[in-house]
Amino acid sequence: MSDNSNHGATDGYSDAGFWHKLKLFAKKAGLEVIDKALCLYYAAQRPDTPKWAKTVIFGALAYFIAPIDAIPDLTPVLGFSDDLGALAVALAMVSMYIDDSVKSQAAEKSAAWFD
Repeated sequence: MSDNSNHGATDGYSDAGFWHKLKLFAKKAGLEVIDKALCLYYAAQRPDTPKWAKTVIFGALAYFIAPIDAIPDLTPVLGFSDDLGALAVALAMVSMYIDDSVKSQAAEKSAAWFD
C-alpha cells in the first residue's frame, strides 16, 4: 500500500474530495488559496517528502476539504480565510519540499481555472 492510496492516518482527506472541492470552489476561494493547496498537494506526491511532512500536508488539505470548518466557505469574503491560514501554516512547515517543480505543477493547474 502506498502513501498516496490512503495518506496514512490522516482522516478526512481523499484525492477525490480534494479535486471535487477545487472544482466547485476554485473561483470563489481565489488564486492564493488554490495555489497553496496545489503546492501542498504536489509536494505530498514527491517520493522524497517524508511521512511527517505528508501528515502535515494531508492534515491541512483535510481541513480544506472538510464540509464544516471554523468559517463556512459560503460566507462572503471571509469564507476561505481559515482555510488559507491552515494551508499557510502547513506550507511554512514543509517549505523545504516545495521546489520549483512543485510550484510549476501548481501554477500550471491553477492556470486552468484562473487564466
